[in-house]
Amino acid sequence: MTALTSPVRGSAPPVLTRCRELTRPALRAAVQRLHPWVAEMAAYSFGWCEVGGAPATAPGGKGVRQALAVLGAEAAGADGRAGVPAAVAVELVHAFSLLHDDIMDGDATRRRRPAVWQAYGTGPAVLAGDALFALAVDTLAAAPGGPGAVRLLSAALTDLVRGQADDLLFATRPWTGPERVTVGEYTAMAEGKTGALLGCAAALGATLGGASPDTAGVLDRAGRHLGVAFQLVDDVLGIWGDPAVTGKPVGGDLRERKKTFPVLAALGSPAARRLPALLGSPERAQEAAALIEAAGGRTAALAEARSHTASARALLASAPLAAGAAGELAELLEFLVGREL
Repeated sequence: MTALTSPVRGSAPPVLTRCRELTRPALRAAVQRLHPWVAEMAAYSFGWCEVGGAPATAPGGKGVRQALAVLGAEAAGADGRAGVPAAVAVELVHAFSLLHDDIMDGDATRRRRPAVWQAYGTGPAVLAGDALFALAVDTLAAAPGGPGAVRLLSAALTDLVRGQADDLLFATRPWTGPERVTVGEYTAMAEGKTGALLGCAAALGATLGGASPDTAGVLDRAGRHLGVAFQLVDDVLGIWGDPAVTGKPVGGDLRERKKTFPVLAALGSPAARRLPALLGSPERAQEAAALIEAAGGRTAALAEARSHTASARALLASAPLAAGAAGELAELLEFLVGREL
């Protein structure tokens, strides 16, 4: 699942800090309920400790899902604390997904440190991910209105797994021909892999805050659009982003032959006939990037991102949300997808 931790222009909005600080004590308390060894791996994944348990202040995630859950509760007119169980649950699920993603993708680092499977071993990392998933369900089930909230989480997880499965299968499909990956398939994958949990976070917070199912549903759909828009902007940055800002090498996604939206969109143009031969060649990444841009891949990706961003804004404007929380949700949306739009 996309981590939503790519650097962006400017500093993170204060709402992220506020929601992280509100959620942190409950998140730490939940992790401490795990087996000590598993709890250490979980704490390492959050940047709280080194291997062996020594305290650390390593970079962690921005806490976007936590913020969406807290703001979801506040949007329903409740105190943000009502959304904390949802914030903890979705953060645990997100951490679980990243542990397993790193293993599946063979990614050796996460947030500039060895990934958990590299630091502790593959088997232990799988175990830690499973423990985080179970803890998330237990945390949510114990909250007021837990059974209904667990059903929402279960539905989002089904979509997340579907998106992850599609993402893995895309790597086995050809660049061209009738079996190639279409931009529509890619967008559906991004909604499941990235958008489902974002939408679920906002909907869970709203549900625990007493919102109607209709309002929770609107927040869910807005979060899904946000996830797709973020992924598309991330795809653009993965090819043309400044390494000093993104922390990634220029053209890294091209060297890894990733089937991202700009590449798939460009392949639909006759101008990109030579592109498949260039992909995966480190010395020709710049040439491939120029060809993708000339074939309209970058423009198409940003246009699709703008469309999903507009849909998310429209959904937020259509729901009966508390004004303060609605404004902060809009601020968060702009922060996450405004990097290239």
